[in-house]
Amino acid sequence: MAFLEVRNISKSFVTGKSVLKEVNLLVEQGEFVSIVGFTGSGKTTFLNIAAGLLAADSGTIKIDGKEVRGVHPQSAVVFQNYSLLPWFSALENVRLAVEAAFPGWTRERQLAQAKKYLETVGLGAAMQKRPGQLSGGMRQRVAIARAFAAEPTILFLDEPFSALDALTRSNLQQELAKLCSEAGKPVTTIMITNNLDEALLLSDQIVPMTRGPAARLSAPISVRLPRPRAEAHVLHDPAAVRIRSEVVEFLADFVHTRPKEAPLSQASTQTVLEEQV
Repeated sequence: MAFLEVRNISKSFVTGKSVLKEVNLLVEQGEFVSIVGFTGSGKTTFLNIAAGLLAADSGTIKIDGKEVRGVHPQSAVVFQNYSLLPWFSALENVRLAVEAAFPGWTRERQLAQAKKYLETVGLGAAMQKRPGQLSGGMRQRVAIARAFAAEPTILFLDEPFSALDALTRSNLQQELAKLCSEAGKPVTTIMITNNLDEALLLSDQIVPMTRGPAARLSAPISVRLPRPRAEAHVLHDPAAVRIRSEVVEFLADFVHTRPKEAPLSQASTQTVLEEQV
């Protein structure tokens, strides 16, 4: 049984336009899965549904074998726009997340937890600064610290590094990979990204999404590259080049035409994606 089970999720908005149609995704515990696809295809809508932030029209979501409606108490989300409270310090932004996750803890213990993760992402000297006093990269570090300080079992990432410069993005990608691997318990991660190299750097599986309307997820592509990974490795390694070509080839099929259904492959790896007609 997969840790995250998304079954037959469909979603339309008030215009009647179908955004997602019978989307399926199975993810094993501790896996890092990236969903890639066209801008506007419905990737963020899917992530919001999987995270419990948006209700689907039909379908079910299970985490650890239990059907979930709404936000799972052991989940965390990192958004592209940071979503920090501007009137609070970095420390208090993180502490509030710890308080929500562990309401029985004393304030002192909550502060200690918040400080620990802010120091982990290199913000030990900026804890008392408010978001407006921090750079974009530093604000995203706060958002990542806030997510991990809550000790989630499942983490949802919505293009968390797309608004950052190349150097900051590279540093944060490495910090995220380290946090996921060194957490006290496995962190199952679902990330939306338009950056294929980023997906290769971080993922165990890459799942392409078809072009909308009525977008679906295709079969997963396994990223069997040794860890830790470096950008130079994913740019030039023959296996990484083959994976990149496979994803690009799949997406290219939807540039001018949109097949009635996406090609499927028999999944033989831990994460299984099923598309149904």
